[in-house]
Amino acid sequence: MKITYIHHSGFLVELRRVCLLFDFVGGPLPRLDDGRDLVVFASHRHGDHFDPMIFDLAKSYPCIRFVLSDDIWQNRIPEGLGCRTEFTDPGDVLELYEGDGVRITSFQSTDEGVAFLVETEGQVIYHAGDLNDWRWNGEPLAWNNNMSTNYKRELDKIKALGLTPDVAMLPLDGRQEDLFWLGLDEFMRTVGAKFVLPMHFWEDYEVINRLKAMDCAVDYRDRIADIRAEGQVFELGAAGNPARRGEPS
Repeated sequence: MKITYIHHSGFLVELRRVCLLFDFVGGPLPRLDDGRDLVVFASHRHGDHFDPMIFDLAKSYPCIRFVLSDDIWQNRIPEGLGCRTEFTDPGDVLELYEGDGVRITSFQSTDEGVAFLVETEGQVIYHAGDLNDWRWNGEPLAWNNNMSTNYKRELDKIKALGLTPDVAMLPLDGRQEDLFWLGLDEFMRTVGAKFVLPMHFWEDYEVINRLKAMDCAVDYRDRIADIRAEGQVFELGAAGNPARRGEPS
């Protein structure tokens, strides 16, 4: 499995027969020339997760399918691409024929839209979108407690599937100040993942090192990717183990 960090919450995951593109809104997208199927995901309608320019990819990649959160307006879909577009709500399970088959389970975000759990080619790939423990200093205690309750409820649903993601793409947002680590930490303690790619850090790469230096991360810090630049490539071997951590292209 080859994973390219593109920008913000955007990643390209390349497998043997299918490629998965998550929340692409710009940045260095590698060229795919080998005829593999391409599934493009958008977790919700916020401008840092969805841009209608993703539909331009259909001009270059005929074997393409779009999977969009149901909060994205259907009138954003260009004429002729409706038959290649699937909308998903929290709790939905989609079965696509691309590659060797792609199974997608959607979960309720604690902000907008959905998170995606993707099963394909024997791999489990999770992209959180904006599903996170969005607690903020200055918000009322009741608001923050409700946020944590909602987040834990969704993590428990993921855990109940009995699947440990080989790769999890999780928010790590320094704007939350001293609360920035809570969502990723709870995910690792409740669901777990073999390899973690932080995202949604607004180009503040140092936030990754801040988490890895914390005592709470002792059990999983060696599974967190050291993302340093757009275009950085990670290649994973069997069972999600990093075979080689590439440099930015």
